[in-house]
Amino acid sequence: MAKKQLIYGINDRPPTPILILAGAQHVLTLFGATTLVPLIFGPAMGMSTQQIGAFIGCVYFAMGIATLIQTHPKLGSGLPIVQGSSFSFIPSIMTIIGAYKAMGPDVVMQYIGGALIVGGVVLALLGYSKIIGRITKYITPIVIGPTIMAIGFTLAPIAIQFNAANYWPISLLVVALVFFFSLMSKNKYFNIFAVLGSITIAYLICLALSLTGIFSPQHAAFINLQGIADAPWIRYNIFMPWGAPKFSGLAIGAISAGFFCCMIESIGDYHNCAYAAGIEDPTPDQINRGLGAEGACCALCGVLGAVGTTSYTENIGLIGITGVASRHVVRAGAVILIILSLVGKLGALIATMPSPVIGGAYITLFGTIGALGIQNLMRADMGSQRNVLIVGFAFLMALGLPGWVESREALFAAKLGTTFGGTVWAIMKTPMAVAGILAALCDNIIPGTDEERGIKVSKG
Repeated sequence: MAKKQLIYGINDRPPTPILILAGAQHVLTLFGATTLVPLIFGPAMGMSTQQIGAFIGCVYFAMGIATLIQTHPKLGSGLPIVQGSSFSFIPSIMTIIGAYKAMGPDVVMQYIGGALIVGGVVLALLGYSKIIGRITKYITPIVIGPTIMAIGFTLAPIAIQFNAANYWPISLLVVALVFFFSLMSKNKYFNIFAVLGSITIAYLICLALSLTGIFSPQHAAFINLQGIADAPWIRYNIFMPWGAPKFSGLAIGAISAGFFCCMIESIGDYHNCAYAAGIEDPTPDQINRGLGAEGACCALCGVLGAVGTTSYTENIGLIGITGVASRHVVRAGAVILIILSLVGKLGALIATMPSPVIGGAYITLFGTIGALGIQNLMRADMGSQRNVLIVGFAFLMALGLPGWVESREALFAAKLGTTFGGTVWAIMKTPMAVAGILAALCDNIIPGTDEERGIKVSKG
């Protein structure tokens, strides 16, 4: 199977200037989604502008710490994989917000923190006790493929409708630049910084057009620098910034759906990251440590006032585009995130990135993610009618079922109870969970040979 030529392998340490810039590229790749999550939750729970700014800082800080833990070969998977605020937790946390919003945003965050601590501790125990690794033999390429495809391709509305479509010329410029730098240019540094360079060029164009008055304040690509001036230099309130965590059965039950989805997503991400990095599939021990680290980090997020973190698929796409798979680069990005979280003005600068620029980057990255899912399927026998039917069924249900489920939350609560019904609802409205569950059930029930399913029967 053809792989992109790696410029830096997983254990390579690039020269310091490249290390820092490539790490910054990872930060710029993830910050849009990372910032989007608190921007969804903050207004929903009635946070003020200042509280939302602090919330973003909490998320950045927790992500940086979590990434350092995950990339450590003994504490985590050791893969070059970024930990970020997960979209998988959105339905669960919105359920918690709906239940406690009347008590104010601080109280809502306390219940979210408590739920993350309990769920995180459980996942950490399952991972570090090596229980989860025993089930990985049931997670074949036939399961991983449609799950990753669902992650990448169902993010299309976020890339296009909510970002790129706000102003297509800038978004398409970013896409064209990424294609040029990563595929057409023969310059190694253009390849390495394909996404960072494209984002930077587009940002500078937007800034120039904003300062000259060509883009008005109402324009989607307008850059307002006032937020940088208003932001504090240093953020001091790090531990339990919203108050001591609170615990409730409803919040813990709701958050379990998010953890379930993240487990499926992460197992697929570990395989995809290993493939993109040009190394062997992750071992059961690596998967155990990785999921154990994710649980521990989610519990830490509950203490740091953030939301749950999980492996970031878009940054795996970045490895595929640039050929830079060094874990040292990802760890450099983690340090940059921690600095950004503590220096308010630096975080505010990144927050000025216009949505069309983010959308252009996401079009290339999310498409790459979906294609990585297809690439995973190449490990199995896709000439088999069995596999074609399973993959087609799971992927189509992932595209169609969540939209039907989403509008029927009350039905699930009425039939199954508020807590359990809300958990099932949250799982079934998540495309990657639907794809993973259905593909796993079909692949492990319907007879098929190891070779057909893409399971290695011998080394070498």
